[in-house]
Amino acid sequence: MNTFQSGIVENFDLYAPKLVDKEEYFAAGHRACQGCGEALAIRLMCKALGKDTVIVNATGCMEVVSTMYPTTAWKLPWMHVAFPNAAAVASGVEAGLKVLRRKGKISDRYVKTVGIGGDGGTVDIGLQALSGAMERGHDMLYVCFDNEAYMNTGIQRSGATPFGASTTTAPPGKVSSGNPTWKKNMPEIMVAHNLPYVATACHSYPIDFMNKVKKARSIKGPSYIHCLSVCPTGWRCRTRECIAMGRLAVQTGAFPLYEVEHGKYKLSSVMPETLRPLEDYIRLQGRFRHLTPDEIGMFQKRVKLEYNKLMNKMKHSRSWREM
Repeated sequence: MNTFQSGIVENFDLYAPKLVDKEEYFAAGHRACQGCGEALAIRLMCKALGKDTVIVNATGCMEVVSTMYPTTAWKLPWMHVAFPNAAAVASGVEAGLKVLRRKGKISDRYVKTVGIGGDGGTVDIGLQALSGAMERGHDMLYVCFDNEAYMNTGIQRSGATPFGASTTTAPPGKVSSGNPTWKKNMPEIMVAHNLPYVATACHSYPIDFMNKVKKARSIKGPSYIHCLSVCPTGWRCRTRECIAMGRLAVQTGAFPLYEVEHGKYKLSSVMPETLRPLEDYIRLQGRFRHLTPDEIGMFQKRVKLEYNKLMNKMKHSRSWREM
């Protein structure tokens, strides 16, 4: 990250009025937990998308906290659907909008369909519907807000839960060290669908996140963004450290930020030149408190391995358009 970019991140309140839409499409007064990273990410996403957007929301944290009857935090067309079918419903919405455009009923503007869900509703329960929607090539954006567990229903592990994390369904003890599996690499699964645009993001880097959302919105075709969303409740970290925790995830390589455009990998400009030790990130979270030095070392090796694989893709990948 260069000095100018670092200044924007560290002084976001100063630059925000010039760089961010002042209109609020996700209102205050929702019931999200204190320090919720996902609520911030939703707010930023909506600002980047603008008013000509239809949101299809899978069951999850944001659906529950944003629509407590009889109120709603949404100032955009929004619908709640079941846990597994947000992408399928978004496909239908996109098809309907296409017909309305063809009939000239909304020919004066371009309305974007956006499906959203948590990691449970995306990488596990909703994976089949998402895969189908992406393969069919619908003109839609899907954003996964990944807080690394089923937080809404009691902090159960998901396919996106990191190795060693303590959850209610994978607790540490005499015969277990927490979650026994490695985090499912959902962005790479989406890359394998040959999408025009795939990106990772984090609310702790708001300008980077919003720029990626704007880019995805401009693409006429399927696109996918995987946004790490810090959950102080499930991660057992201090609520005031929500932004710092997201930055540490990025700076240690536990959650690198990058884009894949037509098969070409590009590291995001906010990534540091040298990664910080993984322990700087996990030692601040109660969900990793039980890990031994050997287990932390194994975790660190895996992070380095995955990061090196990513860097190799940066060097050797080519855009389909260059072939």
